[in-house]
Amino acid sequence: MSSSPEPDAPRAPRAPVMIEEIIAVACMVVLVLLTLINVVIRYFTDESFAATEEVSISLMVVLTVAGACAAAARDRHIRIEYFYETGSAGRRKRLALLSAAVTCVFFVVLSALSARVVWDEYRYEETTMALGLPRWWFTVWVPAMCLVLALRAAAVAGKVRRGLMLPGANPEAGGDR
Repeated sequence: MSSSPEPDAPRAPRAPVMIEEIIAVACMVVLVLLTLINVVIRYFTDESFAATEEVSISLMVVLTVAGACAAAARDRHIRIEYFYETGSAGRRKRLALLSAAVTCVFFVVLSALSARVVWDEYRYEETTMALGLPRWWFTVWVPAMCLVLALRAAAVAGKVRRGLMLPGANPEAGGDR
């Protein structure tokens, strides 16, 4: 008679992969490849492949904002836990709503300001130094991603307001942090 293996402990539901995470991973892969190419070229020729720096800086900015979007969607941004853990559920809810509102307003303003920068780059036909490409090709993603981040923060605020998400709850683990 064979004994069946014991069932595994129940696992927390996995959060679905978001488009922001796919964008961040793609940026990271391209960054690694560009850096590798630059290192190899510099090793064999003693010359730097200067164009990689322009692309790398742009990809790092997109990577940062995409990661911030993913963190906002899962309510995983840095916060001072003391105020959440020592307060009542009502205070936790109010602080979560305030945090989401401030995040939303900040990134809407940042999106508007960076859209102005992109418009100026387009209007004045600015080009990159090494590649000679239109600069707005590299910066147009910032206002778009900032708007997505603002929408993600607003969605978290809506979930907290409706009671679908506990302030400070970890959606991946299904409980409090």
